Amino acid sequence: MGIPRGAQGRSRQIGQERTQVARQGRNDVQTRQPAVVKNVLLLKAGEAAESVRLTVGDYEQWFLGTIGLEGHRFDILPVHRDAPLPRDAHAYDAVMMTGSPLSVTRLEPWMERVADFMVEAGEKGTPVLGVCFGHQLLARAYGGHVARNPQGRETGTVEVRLTEAGRRDALFDGVPEVFAAQATHEDIVAQVPEGATVLAGNANTAAQALAFRPKVRGVQFHPEAAPDALRAVIHARQEGLEQEAVARGIPPGAQVPRLLAGLTPTPAGRRILMNFLERFT
Repeated sequence: MGIPRGAQGRSRQIGQERTQVARQGRNDVQTRQPAVVKNVLLLKAGEAAESVRLTVGDYEQWFLGTIGLEGHRFDILPVHRDAPLPRDAHAYDAVMMTGSPLSVTRLEPWMERVADFMVEAGEKGTPVLGVCFGHQLLARAYGGHVARNPQGRETGTVEVRLTEAGRRDALFDGVPEVFAAQATHEDIVAQVPEGATVLAGNANTAAQALAFRPKVRGVQFHPEAAPDALRAVIHARQEGLEQEAVARGIPPGAQVPRLLAGLTPTPAGRRILMNFLERFT
């Protein structure tokens, strides 16, 4: 998953790595005026398996590759490594949080600090979007309950259905009532926080998307992930996926090929991310 050629903007890595993408201009006499750039704080909550990183990049690269850099500047903060948080989110137009192989059910101190930061940002009016792990961390911070999904891990391209509230929500503007999304998770928001609204769900996970506050949203699925990313994840976890499937009565060797064959493009994912960045900021 690469960053589109000719994209404008730049991305900065806070921590051990720093990535800069130079603005590219046209080779003509006139110089284009720079567009308005939105500053986005991307909270990195973990690292993908090594085989996944080598194939399709790490979690933050999925976001940058899907969104693109034109009109956006990303500060990537590896909070799972205890990277210091800003005093507040005042300098940012939006805050986003990635997924993680870690679990909210095994809470660590950094998770609580980041949860407090996101809640405070949202209460002060900064748009916040949590994806997968980020969605679950927000749910817990607002008083919900996160637990292991009794129906088992949800992996691959899945079907998600908007609720009536979801059909009216700006996050899903232009998204069909039933849409395909990439998913990989074994925890769910088992109890929705008081005051939160369910925007989307499916048979496996009732709370696939939640509105916590006017400008705070969470999605359980991965709008930033392309089929290649899920393919790499499935290959990295194939042994565990097969074991779980056999335990549920699926014939040995059948689960991984089925998941791989079911992978399809999910154009709604990028639309959802762009809706967040364009409609909430």
